[in-house]
Amino acid sequence: MVVDFSDLKKVVRREVVDPLDHKYLNDLIENPTAELVAVWIWNRLAPVLPELVEIELRETEDCGVVYRGK
Repeated sequence: MVVDFSDLKKVVRREVVDPLDHKYLNDLIENPTAELVAVWIWNRLAPVLPELVEIELRETEDCGVVYRGK
């Protein structure tokens, strides 16, 4: 196990969910496409999760994006 799920949940909530909750995405991310939102999430999580490999963001069951950082 690399990261305990309860620890991961706390980090994701603090770094991603809470800042986005009840927010208008256009106020936080210019042109908030799924691709750019995935990059935004990566930039929030990568500094606190050095073992992060990729972000997968799903818009629907058949539509989504995978981002693996720079």
